[in-house]
Amino acid sequence: MLTRIVQQLLRMIILTVALTGWSGICFAVQYVKAPPLTDAVKAQVQDVKTGGAVRVPLITWGGDIATILANGNNRNTAANSIFAKQNLQLELVRSDDFRQQVKAYMQGETPYLRGTMGMINMATELLNQDPRTKPVIIYQMTWSNGGDCLVVKSGINSAKDLKGKTIALQAYGPHVDYLAKLLRDAGLKMSDVSIKWVNDLTGTDNTPAEALYSKEVDAAMVIIPDGLMLTSNGTVGTGAEGSVKGAKIMLSTKSANRIIADVYAVRSDYFSAHRKEVQNFVHGLLLAEQDLKALFKKKKTRLAEYKKTVSAAAEILLDSAAATADAEALYGDCEFVGFPGNVKFFTDKNWPRNMQRLTDEVQGAFITGGLLSRKIVLQQADWDYSALRKGLAGVDNVESPRFNTKAVAQVVAQKQNLGTLSEGELFSFEVFFQPNQNTFLADQYSDAFAKVVDLASTYGGAVITVEGHSDPMGYLRKVKNKESEIVLTRTKQAAKNLSLTRAIAVRDSIMSFGKAQGVNLDSSQFTVIGHGIMHPRTGMCGQLPCAPKTKEDWLSNMRVVFRIIQIEAEEEAFIPLD
Repeated sequence: MLTRIVQQLLRMIILTVALTGWSGICFAVQYVKAPPLTDAVKAQVQDVKTGGAVRVPLITWGGDIATILANGNNRNTAANSIFAKQNLQLELVRSDDFRQQVKAYMQGETPYLRGTMGMINMATELLNQDPRTKPVIIYQMTWSNGGDCLVVKSGINSAKDLKGKTIALQAYGPHVDYLAKLLRDAGLKMSDVSIKWVNDLTGTDNTPAEALYSKEVDAAMVIIPDGLMLTSNGTVGTGAEGSVKGAKIMLSTKSANRIIADVYAVRSDYFSAHRKEVQNFVHGLLLAEQDLKALFKKKKTRLAEYKKTVSAAAEILLDSAAATADAEALYGDCEFVGFPGNVKFFTDKNWPRNMQRLTDEVQGAFITGGLLSRKIVLQQADWDYSALRKGLAGVDNVESPRFNTKAVAQVVAQKQNLGTLSEGELFSFEVFFQPNQNTFLADQYSDAFAKVVDLASTYGGAVITVEGHSDPMGYLRKVKNKESEIVLTRTKQAAKNLSLTRAIAVRDSIMSFGKAQGVNLDSSQFTVIGHGIMHPRTGMCGQLPCAPKTKEDWLSNMRVVFRIIQIEAEEEAFIPLD
């Protein structure tokens, strides 16, 4: 298989050829059908093969570097490696084609499945047809944190604009649930868009990135290297050097960093018979993750070890030991969750992004998209985490603030002054209040507050603005009465102060609501704005707010707007997790 570097070079050559008129050599993307895996994979279920090393699948993802390290930087478990010390003998095999991976799992060539929660859920209906192959989720490796994105063409500015559009997507790949969640949060279903399925994720002629060059495709779910290429390095595509003119990244997992969860699952028959061995596998992964993070952090002083691990990762994941820069980039695209993250993912019933909630969410979306016919209970290992704590350091689950609040405030203020606050908006919605209302009780706004908690948890890299608006009637009456300019200015400022006070009250009430639900929201993710009377729903009539003509118009101005916006272009505003 070609390395990603060579693949990118080949793609550039192909594009150059196409642009210079050698159309006879240009390839057309081959779209495919994506029926449910019950129809797409035909394999006879067999017992897991015994004797020799246990085969463990990998996929080309930064999180899998820890698995390679645990195996002693080898495909086969090396002596004195982390896995060897756990009494394991494994053979690591890269398997990026999920259908082939599922087939090998059913045929007993491996007891393990390696995929995202979306991929595993896609296979549940097929795998639950035989009690031996029911998947048991045993470990969460990472969240995608910047490695994946949605690229859209000009004219698509927010998620709701995707309705009726055509989106290119890899069949059975890691982006299916990503798109499903995005559509759901925009009030849409998978059936509201037209999907062009392709076989590959990247590096061939049949990928979502290649499909975006077609006029019939409006958007594509791609990995970030392809996203950067299509958008002239993350700006707006100029049409040169492989970019699509007008294309931009609408959303990446830098903002939506709690959607794609990478996990391992194991066959239920193997889990029942080898529970201790599987637990050792999970413990080894946790230890390796800890070591890998320390190795990257201190790579200058541990250079020889660092080079050995990165070279091994490059060779096993990218087919070239020299592709170390690409391997390092893979590492940077993911966020290891570690011991605290696993405890939270599998045991915290209040966490909006826990395993059971993700499963319910993903399966619901897949049913509307025709990939599943019904919801199926997905089992988890129910580990005794006290036994998995051994050898791990700093295993508290306290998260640090993720945003530089000062920088966020500056970014938001700049956008507000330029009138560009809606740029980068992912979603928005509003709640209303009554005249003279200054408190916002959770009982009254529980649905809206729950939605904010869910969005804050899902889009952990995005900023949430809480924007208060005031009724302009008092000011307009003073204008009609020809009050002095000083009085008018004071009235306008008072309305602005009141709107800010209300926005703060709403934010504080949401924080309390989240805490009562057992969810500790990151206060640095929220920023409050008081717009006063200058952005009424009734519109502007010249320099003044339009006077409400009905009671409904009047009440419509008394509102607080929530806006979820990505600010990843302003890197100093975001503090990545270690």
